[in-house]
Amino acid sequence: MTNSTSTPSGARAGRREWTALGVLMLPLLLVSMDVSVLYFAIPSISADLEPSGTQQLWIFDIYAFVLAGLLMTMGSLGDRIGHRRLLLIGAAAFGTASLAAAYANSAEMLIAARAVLGIGGATLMPSTMALLRTMFTDPGQRAKAIGLWSGVMTAGIALGSVMSGVLVEYFWWGSVFLVNLPAMALLLILGPALLPESRNATPGRFDRLSVPLSMAAVLPVVYGLKEIPSEGWNVRYVVSITVGLLFAALFVHRQRTAASPMIDPALFRGRGFAPSVALNLVSAFGIMGSAYFTTQYLQSVLDKSALEAALWALLPSVPIGAAAPVATALVQKGVNRASVVTAGFAIAAAGFALLAFAGSDSMWLVLASCGVLAVGGVIVMSQIMDLAMGTAPVERAGAASSLMETGAEFGGALGMAVLGSIGTAVYRHDMPASAPDVARETLGGALAVADRVPGLATVAREAFTNGMQGAAIAGAVLLAGAAVLAAVTLRRVELHTPHEAPEPEKVPA
Repeated sequence: MTNSTSTPSGARAGRREWTALGVLMLPLLLVSMDVSVLYFAIPSISADLEPSGTQQLWIFDIYAFVLAGLLMTMGSLGDRIGHRRLLLIGAAAFGTASLAAAYANSAEMLIAARAVLGIGGATLMPSTMALLRTMFTDPGQRAKAIGLWSGVMTAGIALGSVMSGVLVEYFWWGSVFLVNLPAMALLLILGPALLPESRNATPGRFDRLSVPLSMAAVLPVVYGLKEIPSEGWNVRYVVSITVGLLFAALFVHRQRTAASPMIDPALFRGRGFAPSVALNLVSAFGIMGSAYFTTQYLQSVLDKSALEAALWALLPSVPIGAAAPVATALVQKGVNRASVVTAGFAIAAAGFALLAFAGSDSMWLVLASCGVLAVGGVIVMSQIMDLAMGTAPVERAGAASSLMETGAEFGGALGMAVLGSIGTAVYRHDMPASAPDVARETLGGALAVADRVPGLATVAREAFTNGMQGAAIAGAVLLAGAAVLAAVTLRRVELHTPHEAPEPEKVPA
């Protein structure tokens, strides 16, 4: 395999480009934070707007569903109309929807505003990566910029829950949305001056049929996978996943036969792109799968308050900031990228292995395992994203980025579904048959009736911890397998050098 720094073509970015990167990081941080920003605001929203149970679920989930469903559409659209233009349109929509959400006076209005936030988020995420690819043509600088991008994405999800807890503690629930406004305003002011425009000079006609096909493929699968950890393998969710997979087959067929497809199949002929999508999915599987257990462990097993648990959960995020830059520096010094990615998966697998030794009173071990797992995951994601974006032609950067991000959404949902199901199965096996039915279903159900059954809370916490251990063993095995897969596949990959990928059409700022 050839390191991306081995062919130094392309002008080096200067102060303008690095300043522009800082501007791009603001919307990226907020988009990732909005995935978790309602964790502590939901009780206040429920008291104020009085949503039904179904409405409350949609308030929380509609953002992620719309975001996942539209990523491919928006990535392809940006390649056609220009990534800067799409970014600014998305920023305006995101800011307007944030204002509407903050002052929503009904559950329906808040659901609609969250849906528009998802649309805006879907424009912002692939646009930031595509513009980054345009601004940083030097491979070494591009790798550093993508490392920063990966770290901000990961940190944003952790920061979202903490910020919501602090804001709700001192202000009203709408403040969790108002924090978006200054960043979006700054982007709208500085973006036209700092960001270059880039688009595919010959994109062909936009394939409108692919839009509903892509959404019909993504949404049912993500929905089913997200519900399985809490509800089990209900036939409704299995059918949902099956329907989504059928539409996914139709979507793939459309891309292979359409004259001007939304996602050009030629992307997957670039050596390194297909393995990057697959390995990025597995990395997201591990990170989100572990988060399903650790957040519950801190709150329900260790009996921390929600805000206290969120603050403790920030601790594993501290080493993330150094993970991507160190990995990038190693690659730039000549270490084979396959070795770095393999090491990242091995580190993440070690994090799961540590988690398998956690007992019902092992907070520091759990936090340490989360930190190790996150470091490994960020190493993998930063290098895999750089590999994918270096392989993809610049004029298809939006589509390439959206595929990577959609794969991560699938991976995260699949991680929670598979590892969550393993943990739930162990939990139910270890709970005594004499326990109330609600207690045998979930730890939350057991704690709700624990005051009526002596010793139930202790037994349930032990059973949950055993389930977490079982899921951690499965996660360690999977990521160890991914390390072997990365070592085998990536060593055969040779990056396209920047001069081999055509430059996009550049429009004066």
